[in-house]
Amino acid sequence: MGDFRETTRDSYDALAPGYEDMFPDWELNPIDGAGYAAFADLVRAGGGGPVADVGCAFGWLTELLHGLGLDAYGIDLSPGMVRQAQQRYPYLGFEVGDMLALDVPDGGLGGLMASYSIIHIPWDLRPQLFAEFHRALKPGGTLMLGFQIGDEHIHRDVVGERQVDLDWYRQRPDDVEKLLTEAGFTVKATIVRQPEGREKTPQGHVLAQK
Repeated sequence: MGDFRETTRDSYDALAPGYEDMFPDWELNPIDGAGYAAFADLVRAGGGGPVADVGCAFGWLTELLHGLGLDAYGIDLSPGMVRQAQQRYPYLGFEVGDMLALDVPDGGLGGLMASYSIIHIPWDLRPQLFAEFHRALKPGGTLMLGFQIGDEHIHRDVVGERQVDLDWYRQRPDDVEKLLTEAGFTVKATIVRQPEGREKTPQGHVLAQK
């Protein structure tokens, strides 16, 4: 097994063609939608600026943030996912990037969204990850994280009919809040909702500001 970034990238490259078709009954949960709207309001209250959707996959959330009036663009580790996003939303910007080493100047972002993308980062690297998010955000900038709640580390070799080498790390909101505070953030809100549809665990979102 190679470096987790390599295996994650290669796995999502394999999943990229038709990835959105794996979720045919997907609908935006209204509680999640309210959280995204709150994120947009906080970004504007902090003076606006570019907003990075980190781990954007095929770009659906980048488009949602754009529709909320934000200057949003997408970043993903997988070139295959970036190509899918560019084809789907050609009027938005997407680029290949590593969330642990963002190609963003210090304080270059007004907002950073990482929705169900920190789940592929090993737990022990979260302090480094959150320090990088803090570096990239300007003072007053807003961060929003989304994740499945739990203590499990899950590995899969197959998703659908595709061969992958993927690890998922569920998160505890209290742990995330503590780590964000230690990284210099002020936690503004934590949203916990019960699973719906095919979800197997409660879902968590944390909003924080630099």
